[in-house]
Amino acid sequence: MSESIRDKVAVVGVGACQFGENWDQSREDMIVDAAYEAYADAGIDDPQNRIEAVFAGAVYPREGSAEIAEALKLFGKPISIVSDYCQTGTDAFRFGVFSVACGMYDTVLVVGFDKPKDRGVSGPSVAFDRVRGLPSTPAGWFSLCAARYFETFDAGREDLAKIAVKNHHNGTLAPKSMLKKEITVDDVLKARIISWPFGLFDCAAQSDGAAACVITRADLAKSFRDDPVMVKAVSIAVAEHPQRDPDFDFLAWKPTIYAAKDAYAQAGITEPFRELDVVQLHDCFTLTEMLTYEDLGLCKKGEAKDHIASGTFQLDGELPVNTDGGLKTFGHPTGATGVRMIYENTLQLQGRAGPRQVEGASLALSHNIGGPPTTCGIAILGRD
Repeated sequence: MSESIRDKVAVVGVGACQFGENWDQSREDMIVDAAYEAYADAGIDDPQNRIEAVFAGAVYPREGSAEIAEALKLFGKPISIVSDYCQTGTDAFRFGVFSVACGMYDTVLVVGFDKPKDRGVSGPSVAFDRVRGLPSTPAGWFSLCAARYFETFDAGREDLAKIAVKNHHNGTLAPKSMLKKEITVDDVLKARIISWPFGLFDCAAQSDGAAACVITRADLAKSFRDDPVMVKAVSIAVAEHPQRDPDFDFLAWKPTIYAAKDAYAQAGITEPFRELDVVQLHDCFTLTEMLTYEDLGLCKKGEAKDHIASGTFQLDGELPVNTDGGLKTFGHPTGATGVRMIYENTLQLQGRAGPRQVEGASLALSHNIGGPPTTCGIAILGRD
């Protein structure tokens, strides 16, 4: 597997708007908040001259690249926009990284954004239209996997509840999260059922939000700041549609397994649990986080519940996961989520995460899955 991407590109600035039900902000407002924070973080006061291109991700864009150009006044610049389920933000980051690594540009802006609360619907319009020929919703589809996992590995709702409690706690420490509410296992178990075994606190909400990062050539990075973060790997993988895959066993997500294998090869990682210091992963449902521990190779299949019980993935555990509260507390403005994770991992690697800081973090992974799921995006960042 090629390692040609490793350490050729650096993240030198990150930013994010406040995530939530942002009724008083437009898409453009959120993009400006995120991008100008990233500019300031990179020490850029003349983006017209320093930013050569923009790579954006949005699942619900209104005017495509035009709304980004209008928001940032970056007219005359190439602006590309990608839309591909929940790993959209990671894919936009990948395009930006490749454009710099290949020598096309020196410095570019990556921005992920979405504002689903203005769309007039209560949930995502992702085409989960059937499971084995029957109508389905995201919660309904993922809950089928939970039932099979419970039966196979003797897990239960209490295991999922501990994930929700962990992420809610971490979210109270993240200034830009939407939900800042400590909860208990009892709260999770007594909440109204959405699709068994998922109760209200097992499910991530939709929200509005935007996040951004400035990336540049590695040899230019320290002209922006003294502590740039290096891109070690970025990978996108597509797998068979699980609803039509005769080998799908409801116990693992093939896109994550494929993308992780590729990303680890790029980064030179052979023991992810021992080598990674912090992980942001896709917790659209608590069960998704549980399965992803195993699919990323952070523990063996069926052992996730043991690590949950021992606190392995808590903020003070051996490998902290979703240090900012994840989708559970930020919500999921689809195009923004992958870039928001890169924002958090950059802060962690630079020692700027405040009360949620993982001491000595030097290697961080972010992960998104999208669709039923059929796609996955993974980015691995490290200190210089």
